[in-house]
Formats: sequence, structure tokens, C-alpha cells
Amino acid sequence: MDNRKFLPLIIVGVVGLILIITLSSSIFLTIEPGYRGVMFKKFSGGLDKESIYSEGFHVKAPWNVMYVYDIREKKAEEAMDVLDKNGLSIQVDISVRFHPFGEKIGYIHETFGTDYTNTLVIPEVRSSVRQVMGRYSAEEIYSSKRSEVEQAIQDETTTELGSDDNNIRMTTLLIRSLKFPESIKNAIESKLTAEQEALAMKYVKQKEQEEADRKKIAAEGEAVANDIVNSSLTEELLKMRGIEATLELSKSPNTKVVIIGGGDSGMPLILGNN
Repeated sequence: MDNRKFLPLIIVGVVGLILIITLSSSIFLTIEPGYRGVMFKKFSGGLDKESIYSEGFHVKAPWNVMYVYDIREKKAEEAMDVLDKNGLSIQVDISVRFHPFGEKIGYIHETFGTDYTNTLVIPEVRSSVRQVMGRYSAEEIYSSKRSEVEQAIQDETTTELGSDDNNIRMTTLLIRSLKFPESIKNAIESKLTAEQEALAMKYVKQKEQEEADRKKIAAEGEAVANDIVNSSLTEELLKMRGIEATLELSKSPNTKVVIIGGGDSGMPLILGNN
């Protein structure tokens, strides 16, 4: 049997196998958990934004390109200088956590590319921080409204990144630190200290006034009671009470001499009381 007639087929098969092995990295690919892919079809329509490839094994034409995106939550930190509403400089250190909408990575790739953290997320965070902190004074941010400022930055950044043009979900934004110029910090602390001392003094004066009012009311009540008592003590009533007291004393076993009507006011006198 002449096997030479099969030689062309064998050569074609070997060449095909070599091509497959050589191009395998361009034909076969695996998308890991937590990732998604979007395909750029060089000869049939360009970037296919609507078809998103999930995790697992995939086969593609060697001339097409698969862009794989990590859709797990990411963290970025940014330090920046911003101005308050009075033009004072404040150093802010921001931490933000976010991830792309998996079904929208085609649109993210078309507009921002794989480095969307630096081309989209960080610029939007910086913009929101500057806009929000520009509406407050350094004193407000330093003392009483830090949480309000932080919440406003979160709300505005979430809205902007989550819009249909950006397709990024922000999960957390924190102000890690705020640094004020030393002179501004000292001035704010001095003012806050003075305000606290003024409030303390006001409280002390209020308590003293309340105590004075209490004593005044008590004195007035006692005076009214004395007036009532004094107005009811007539001479006849006093004599009657004196007689009643004398009678009670006369009943005691102690030796005594009771002289009826012996006093200047006609009250009984008690002599020899032991």
C-alpha cells in the first residue's frame, strides 16, 4: 500500500496542529471568578458593548481581542489640597471603595479604558471634595460639620459615578484625615475654647440666679407666713394660751406656787417650781 498519497494530508494536519498550538493563547481563554470580558471584533463591528463574557472557558477568533475587567471592589486613596469658602488651604486624605457595574464594562471601556480608576474615579472624587468643602469654612469643617461634609461628598460622588455616563458603584468614601495650617488651627482652637468658657460662665450665672430666685421666693413665703401668724395673735388669744399652759404646768408633780393674776398682764405666776 502506497502511503505517499496521504503525505499531503499529514503535512496539512501537522501544520494545522502547530498553528493551533501557536495561536492557542489567541483562541482560547479563561475568565477567572470576579472578572468579566468585553470583545473587540476587528472585522465585524468593533467593540461589542452589549455582549459581556462571564467567568469560565471561552473560544474566540484569533484576530479578535478580549478585554478582561476586574469587577471586584477596589480601594483608592488620594491626598489633595482644597480651599474652604474663605480661600483657606486644607489638606485632605480621602479613601474610596468602588467597583464597576459588570454589565456596563463595554461602555466603561469605550469611554475610559481599563485604567478607569485614574481616568474616571479619582478625578470625580477630587471634584466632589473640592466642590463640597468649598461650601464650608475651615472652622465648620474642623469643629462641628465634619460628618455633614463627609456625607455630602459621599452623596455627590455616588450620584456622579453611578450615572449612565460613568457606570461605577461607589460603596464607601471616608475622610481619613484633615490638616489645617498651624496658625488657622490655633486660631480655631482658641475661638472654640473661648466659646466653651463663655458657655460655662453663662451656666454658672444661670445657676446662681436660679438659687437667688429660690431664696427670694422662700423669704417672701416666710414673711407672708409670719404676717399671717402675727395678725392672728390678739391679746386675748395670748392670755388664753397662757392660762392653758399654766394649767398644764400646775398638773405636774413638781412643787410650785401658782398665783392667779399675779403678772403684769394678769397672767398667773408660778413660784417655787423645781
